[in-house]
Amino acid sequence: MILETERLYLRRLRQEDFPALCRILQDEEAMYAYEGAFTDEEVQEWLDRQIRRYQKWDFGLWAVILKETEELIGQCGLTMQQWKEQEVLEIGYLFQRAYWHRGYAIEAASACKRYAFETLKADEVCSIIRDTNIPSQKVALRNGMVKKDTWTKHYKGVDMPHYRFVAYKENERP
Repeated sequence: MILETERLYLRRLRQEDFPALCRILQDEEAMYAYEGAFTDEEVQEWLDRQIRRYQKWDFGLWAVILKETEELIGQCGLTMQQWKEQEVLEIGYLFQRAYWHRGYAIEAASACKRYAFETLKADEVCSIIRDTNIPSQKVALRNGMVKKDTWTKHYKGVDMPHYRFVAYKENERP
C-alpha cells in the first residue's frame, strides 16, 4: 500500500488488474477526454507504462481500491508529464463511471498532493486537464489548484487544448 484515506487505499497496479483497467479504459464515456475507448493492446501498453514508471521514479498512477469492497475503482497517482518545454510532476485520476460523483477522485487526488509535497518534497504539483473535461477541472480546483496556463497537445490526430492547474507547497507560492 502506498497511501490510505478514509475510504480508499492506493497501491501499485499489477498485471492482474488488467480486467479492472479495461472497465475504465474501454468505457467510451469515461475516455472521452482521450478521444475514445482503448483497445486491449492499448490497455496493456497503459499498464506496462505504469510499471515502467514505478521502476524509474518509484511512482506512477496507482490502483485506487475501495476499502469496503476491495474493488479497484480507479487510478490516481503521480507521473512526470511533458508540458511545453519541460517535464512537470502531475496528479492524474481516472475512475470507473459507476464511482463518479462520490468524492473518490478528490479524496485520492488530495492524498497524492500530500504525497508529492511531504514524501517527494516537490515545490509544486499540477494536473493537466483537457479544456472540455469540466469534472476533472472541478476536482483540481477542490484540490487547491489554480489554473496557470494552457497548451494544445496533439493526440490521436486531434488538437486538444489543455489547462495546467497548479498547487504550490505552502509558503513557496510565487
